[in-house]
Amino acid sequence: MEPALLWLIAISLILVGVAGTVLPGVPGVMAVFGGMLLAAWIDDFTRIGALTLVILGVLTAFAFVADIMGGLIGAKRVGASRLALAGAALGALAAFPFGLFGLLAGPFAGAVIGEFMAQQRLDAAARVGFATWIGLAVGTLAKIGLVFAMLGVFATSYLIG
Repeated sequence: MEPALLWLIAISLILVGVAGTVLPGVPGVMAVFGGMLLAAWIDDFTRIGALTLVILGVLTAFAFVADIMGGLIGAKRVGASRLALAGAALGALAAFPFGLFGLLAGPFAGAVIGEFMAQQRLDAAARVGFATWIGLAVGTLAKIGLVFAMLGVFATSYLIG
């Protein structure tokens, strides 16, 4: 395959991935990492070496953790029960394939159901659900920051390498 076409694919993956960090249903951080890995491969890993790829892989993993942990931390801050925390995590995982609606509704519904099962109080359950949403927003901001850190590490390594 022509190097120019491979570069087009790598850059496209990175751009789609950056957009996907905030758009549900669009591959995000993994697409960014995949584009960077492809770019490293195109140059036979001369500019982007093993150390840079490990750093980019760690940042990718942190972005996944931030995505899942954001809602859990938000719920925990308002004293959510273990059932609410488990519900928020399960809701996030179960609703992931449903795009934006799933991203918003899944963790909220899971946290509310879990907290209601634990306390039998709708006001406490609603408070935990709202805190879960706030935590998700913070997690998304962290994920965006990590993607931009990946871009910085990649660009620096490519230009210096």
